[in-house]
Amino acid sequence: MLTYGIHSYGRMIRDSVRTDAYARALRSCVGPNSTVLDIGTGVGIFALLACQFGARKVFAVDPNETIEIAREIASVNGYADRIEFIADLSTKIELPEPVDIIVTEMHGILPMFELNVASIIDGRKRLLAPGGTIIPQVETLWAAPVEAPESYEEVASPWSTHPYGLDLRPAMRIAANSWFKVRTAPDALLANPQCWATLDFRSVESANVAGQAAWTATRAGTGHGIAIWFDSVLIDGIGFSNAPGSEETVFSQAFFPWPEPLEISAGDRIAVALRADSMQDYHLWRWDTTVWDQGQEEKVKFSFRQSTFFDLPISSAALRKRADDFQPRLNEDGQVKRFVFSLMDGKNHLGKIASQAVAQFPGRFADHEDGKAVVADISEKYSE
Repeated sequence: MLTYGIHSYGRMIRDSVRTDAYARALRSCVGPNSTVLDIGTGVGIFALLACQFGARKVFAVDPNETIEIAREIASVNGYADRIEFIADLSTKIELPEPVDIIVTEMHGILPMFELNVASIIDGRKRLLAPGGTIIPQVETLWAAPVEAPESYEEVASPWSTHPYGLDLRPAMRIAANSWFKVRTAPDALLANPQCWATLDFRSVESANVAGQAAWTATRAGTGHGIAIWFDSVLIDGIGFSNAPGSEETVFSQAFFPWPEPLEISAGDRIAVALRADSMQDYHLWRWDTTVWDQGQEEKVKFSFRQSTFFDLPISSAALRKRADDFQPRLNEDGQVKRFVFSLMDGKNHLGKIASQAVAQFPGRFADHEDGKAVVADISEKYSE
């Protein structure tokens, strides 16, 4: 399935701040004998540019169906003989030779997005030749407390304004533990930005990122949360940023709201401990905030602990099923998958598997076509 629609890829290509920077970085390091690995190739723009700049061989990797569009684009541009497209996760592939350059841009608003960091670490260790180049090389993460009433209103207003005379405040607990994309103006900052983490992809060993930032408020205002952004160094001397006030990009900034607006005075001390822990294909975020009145440690004005762990309601039944002492038993959907898996031995056609599944579980499928659709989905995901 497509992670992004074609329009999303188009927006990224049209983002000249981002795409021009990557093009300059590739041009500066690709030579006539270069081999390049493009992780998360999408529609193949970086793979095509690498060929345009003279690369001998490009391996373009993406597990999504977009790669089929990339094949067509490579063909019409005359690069089909130099680009090898691989429809898989980069962490699962082997290459016939180490590559000289790895290029990737899979992060969203922040670098900690899906498998981005883990894929770069794996690629550097397994697939990059000694002394090879990684693009990007370093990303520095910045944070600042912000006055953002409009952004906060989007978070809070459905739950705090009693629409139709109803009290919906319990949902605010979930909403306040989510973060999202915003556009932050420089004058919204309540303190000078501070670096809270640096990702050096030439040496980083873990997809988990943690750090702390502390500020002294430079002005009075109503604090609504923390804005976070990145400065990206693609290679020495070439990069871009999504910082407030910089040229607009598709990334904007990330906004981590507080549970309630905070009245901040100039001179107040604000500290946030931030961490993003890799959980397979997503990151679990946590942000713990403390505000001291005029920096006096004995005068804590506010203290909050927030996490995206709480941004979805979790039932007691779901938690019970994750307990160490829970004894699981397959439900009907699990039994269907187990049955289909048992027939996926390379000897049975999908039509036959579907017919047998429908016969085995008559109450599960509306008709034979329903059974074929379920089996086809299982085959697409798990077969080779």
